[in-house]
Amino acid sequence: QVQLVESGGGLVQTGGSLSLSCEPSRNIYSFDHMGWYRQAPGKQREGVATLTASGRTVYADAVKGRCTISRNNAKNTLHLHMNTLKPEDKAAYHCYAYSRLSYWGQGTQVTVSS
Repeated sequence: QVQLVESGGGLVQTGGSLSLSCEPSRNIYSFDHMGWYRQAPGKQREGVATLTASGRTVYADAVKGRCTISRNNAKNTLHLHMNTLKPEDKAAYHCYAYSRLSYWGQGTQVTVSS
């Protein structure tokens, strides 16, 4: 069973920055792709960013230009750096990894104060 452990959420002011991390329990390159989803209260889960094993990145329109997804090979971690945060970015952010099956982390909360 693959485990994904997120960290880095917290409270930030509008316009601020935050970085999230995700550490999988196996080699990060063993997954076809990894990324982040988020879910705000009362809203559907939405994709935020994806990073494929080959290095291709995909971003949701809502965060394009404000987020960067990356991985640290030495630490075997996935990261999401977010800047110019808006109140509508407030959500629980979940890391996922896909390799035949989808695996999900428990999530880390991001709160943006206006």
